[in-house]
Amino acid sequence: MCQKGAPGEGSQSSQIDLAMQQHHHQIRGKGLGNKIDPAKFLAGADLTALLTDEILLSILARLPGGSSPYPCSLVCKRWLRLHGLLRRSLKLHEWSYLESGRLKARFPNLTDLDLTQASVLVPRNCSAVLLTHGSYTLPLTPDVVDIFPVERCIQEHELSPAALDSGLKILGDSFSGLQRLSLKDVYRERSIKGLLRVFDDSRAAVEEKKQQPIAVVTLSSDRASSKVVALSSERAPSSKMVAEIEAGLAYVARSCPMLQELELLQCTDEALTAMSACRHLQIVRLVGLVTEHYLGTFTDIGLTVLANRFSRIVKLELMGCEASYHGIAAIGQCCFMLEELTLSTKGFQRGWIAALSKCSCLKKLCLVSCRNIDVDPGPPEYLGHCSALDCLKLAKCDLRDRLGFAALLSVCRNVRELEFNDCWGLEDETFSMASKCRKTRLLSLEGCSLLTTSGLEAAVMAWKDLQRLRVTFCDSIRDSEVSPALANCFASLKEFKWRPDTRSLLAASLAGTGVGQKGGRFFKV
Repeated sequence: MCQKGAPGEGSQSSQIDLAMQQHHHQIRGKGLGNKIDPAKFLAGADLTALLTDEILLSILARLPGGSSPYPCSLVCKRWLRLHGLLRRSLKLHEWSYLESGRLKARFPNLTDLDLTQASVLVPRNCSAVLLTHGSYTLPLTPDVVDIFPVERCIQEHELSPAALDSGLKILGDSFSGLQRLSLKDVYRERSIKGLLRVFDDSRAAVEEKKQQPIAVVTLSSDRASSKVVALSSERAPSSKMVAEIEAGLAYVARSCPMLQELELLQCTDEALTAMSACRHLQIVRLVGLVTEHYLGTFTDIGLTVLANRFSRIVKLELMGCEASYHGIAAIGQCCFMLEELTLSTKGFQRGWIAALSKCSCLKKLCLVSCRNIDVDPGPPEYLGHCSALDCLKLAKCDLRDRLGFAALLSVCRNVRELEFNDCWGLEDETFSMASKCRKTRLLSLEGCSLLTTSGLEAAVMAWKDLQRLRVTFCDSIRDSEVSPALANCFASLKEFKWRPDTRSLLAASLAGTGVGQKGGRFFKV
């Protein structure tokens, strides 16, 4: 009996069988008789040539491997071409490959493209020491011993602004359906240093003439890709010069209307203004000033442009920006769909915490690598609170700034999840401030070596709704110091992960084996 398979499978197999039979009859029709075995002859033939591209694509798409390069692409030129049709994401390492047009011919259906590595030109036969940071690698000469030679090496190996513009224009013409883009802006010398030099010259001229300094920065309404700087000095840059700063980024923004995710390294206010044509962005990561690596910067002006143009943002990450209350408040008032916000407060001005109350739909707040949270958050009655916030995560933050930490907890007092990862200065007295978050259901502590068992117990016993607890790599919290009341609280939790002291767990697991005792076998505990 014949069994019915999936739709289309029977027709495809019958086509293959019919083609093999025709090929067999062609061999016999040549008058060769039984001198040539048809099975041996067909074993060396390419049977996949009988399949159409649609059938072969459906077969290759079901192979494991995801978006990684398939080994089948090395079979023949046809399979290499079909593999390029299946590829959706790519991390480019050579900018010349984009400029030559081969990227479009090789991978015509790309929707996810990472250009950060391609913005740094690394020689192929390079024998120098390589510096790797994030997603790019560059060679260092032997005379690099401090910060400034590192910055000079980055500038020497960076892509030129003209090459960036030409490559981005080719990108916009080739991939109109691009959904995710990651790149590094190289206009820091023309946009940042040039404008700062103009500001300094104008201020010096104003002081000489004893006039009031006027340095007003406004955004032009006719062009989204230009930033007009109006100064009282005659040395102010022309609008034409500033309009040419971010021509490539503006072209990509206009040519790729489906762009939803953007990662922009070495970001500036001009870059954000140029990308303002992207109205459908949902995930944005902006990196400005990072010592030795990224020297761009963006301020409240760029954040205001971001808030007004990208109102559909769901996830936002800001790192190395010079922001204040006004920039964060603009994001909270205009980005009404924002649910996750990640900040690195290096460069933030005082008083920014009060702007978090403007983010009415914010559900998750992450602070990463913050030396000072907020040195002057302002009076407590003006801080407000985030009513929809569920999760507060602090990673590699210095919590010795108790004033800023207390203000942050006051704004986030309705959170249900608290996470501390490798935070400095989290002592018992500092951690006791977290008791004001009375709705906490999840507490995660990792790498908090100053927190003791008594400090943990005081906070845990104050939270009546606590359901999950994770304590890992906290050396000052010991099993022997756990009280019976705290042990009973642990027994009522739905999730409990307890590994505060790896040393004590090692001793408990080696009990009775003779290892670790005096005259032990291998090592001391």
